[in-house]
Amino acid sequence: MREQKDRYEIFLKVCETGSFSKAAEALNYTQSGISQMMTGLEEELGVQLFARINRGVTLTDNGTRLLPYIRELANQKTRLRQAAFNINHKVEGKLRVGSISSITTLWMPEVVHYFKENYPKVKIEILDGNYDEIREWIIRGQVDCGFLSSIVADDLKFYPLRDDPLCAVFPEGHPLAAHSSVTLPQLFQYPLIIETPGCDNDIQHLMLKCPVKPNISYSFRDDTLIMAFVRSGLGVTISQELVMQAFGCPGVVSRPLEPACCRTLGLAFSKTASSVVSQTLLEYLSSTRQRKETPGDKIRTKRGERYKSRSPLSQQQLLDLLGDDRLKIAHDGGEQFPAPSKDFLCCHSACISSTSGR
Repeated sequence: MREQKDRYEIFLKVCETGSFSKAAEALNYTQSGISQMMTGLEEELGVQLFARINRGVTLTDNGTRLLPYIRELANQKTRLRQAAFNINHKVEGKLRVGSISSITTLWMPEVVHYFKENYPKVKIEILDGNYDEIREWIIRGQVDCGFLSSIVADDLKFYPLRDDPLCAVFPEGHPLAAHSSVTLPQLFQYPLIIETPGCDNDIQHLMLKCPVKPNISYSFRDDTLIMAFVRSGLGVTISQELVMQAFGCPGVVSRPLEPACCRTLGLAFSKTASSVVSQTLLEYLSSTRQRKETPGDKIRTKRGERYKSRSPLSQQQLLDLLGDDRLKIAHDGGEQFPAPSKDFLCCHSACISSTSGR
């Protein structure tokens, strides 16, 4: 049986798809049913919301002005449903997750299988975006939680899951391939291919702190495009071990940066939002990161003690943190360090993150 949608949710789906027929297909409705409900909504509000174009519909000026109000109504309904589920302590309902492409590729398939097997009444929606988009989705309530780097987790609840070392990437046979590690000045002697702003704030921040300015030749949103251009010998790039696991390809090689640097990836929530379903996701991710060593961890081990993994939080620590807005400290070997401000941390033995300044 299909889930019954109200007219506000259907309105948002039409805005997303730009078509009554595509919205009908996505929601398992008929096109005529979608059209009738949108006509009813326009009659209720007394304004025309959509204008027809060649291959679908587009918002009118009045529709654009009403969009944020309708989105908020839909978000409130979602929160109401989740609150009702929480009263009964049931892990069911909708879980909307904002995710970056490397985590969507490497982690989310296992997450979906886990919920299907253990909590079949949970429907997971994955919105793939960059850091800036995911942060905005969390703040506006369009997702329940999202994967971010600590450097952009200002004013959010942030729970670290993995330290992900940055690395230099270039084509096979490149002169830098003879080095065991690479400094930024060495890398910046060559044309640089980077992600567009908002896709990787860690790398942008790192470049700003380097006295040598790079010659940026190309900028792409898609990691696979960056790797393709590097493989073709059109430049070099800065990436991360998790991205290399997800999108690395034959013809490119990577070396650790010197001094060593990393980003701290984690799950972020708005400070006012928390649900049984999102807590279940957080506990699952923490336990799986603790239970199994990832390929990236093995690479770090083979390279020696340059990167030491942060110990994942225990389930009890997670439960304690869920109700605590204090700074979260990622620790190494049991020794705790003061939580830093917004400065991105280059690390040799530990990566530290805080909820107040990514």
